[in-house]
Amino acid sequence: METKSIGFIGGGRITKIFLVAFSNAAIPTDHVRVFDPQESVLKGLKSQFPNIETSSDDMTRSVGADMVLLAVHPPVMMETLAKIKGLLNPEAIVISLAPKFTIRKMTDELGGFPNIARINPSASSIINSGLNPVCFSTTMTEERRIEVIELMEPLGILPEVEEHKIEAYAMISAMGHTYFWPQIQKLQELAISFGMDESEAKSVIAEMLNGTAETLFNSGLSYEEVVDLVPVKPLGEVESTIIGYYEQYLSALFNKIKA
Repeated sequence: METKSIGFIGGGRITKIFLVAFSNAAIPTDHVRVFDPQESVLKGLKSQFPNIETSSDDMTRSVGADMVLLAVHPPVMMETLAKIKGLLNPEAIVISLAPKFTIRKMTDELGGFPNIARINPSASSIINSGLNPVCFSTTMTEERRIEVIELMEPLGILPEVEEHKIEAYAMISAMGHTYFWPQIQKLQELAISFGMDESEAKSVIAEMLNGTAETLFNSGLSYEEVVDLVPVKPLGEVESTIIGYYEQYLSALFNKIKA
């Protein structure tokens, strides 16, 4: 693929994840431009990726790139769109990495800008194993879509989805890591305290988790049949409480970002 200039508006977590993923895949970062108003954020990125171009007071270079990635939080998206509207290259591709703001909304705010994609990035992209769903504006040509796909494929799996599902992916594939990381970490600590060494504990837990999902989704058994495979359930007494938290907190957040 022809090297395209990439401009990030926002230099926080997601930008760092993308840059690490690019580096892992041996993709040069000397064509990357990052704008962020916080100089400390840019300094951290620059120390890790010395070839990138950064600015804290002028977004012109980043917005003028071939591909402009909006790595900002939803509360500042409208403000960001207003600022970049007159600076975009008409042939550029704008890629939003935020939930909530639809392609139609962004198109309207950018005065009918035709080339817009939305991607819901996964933290696992930092090891090139992300699940990053993408959707495109109907006005984007197949050629432009391929440009986005070729840029993002090194980060992991890139399924094309209907836009109305993007927030669902945000709740499940993007935020889903956080539902399990504390539990997995505690299992590792307990495994070591029970006598396993660290590498053994990690291997056992990873294989167990993979087998758990495979058994539930691909065994051909019903949920009731699957859970009956193990007679002893140490967390059985609190299971309904844990499930209740999922319903309470995830549904509330989904309704908030979908509104």
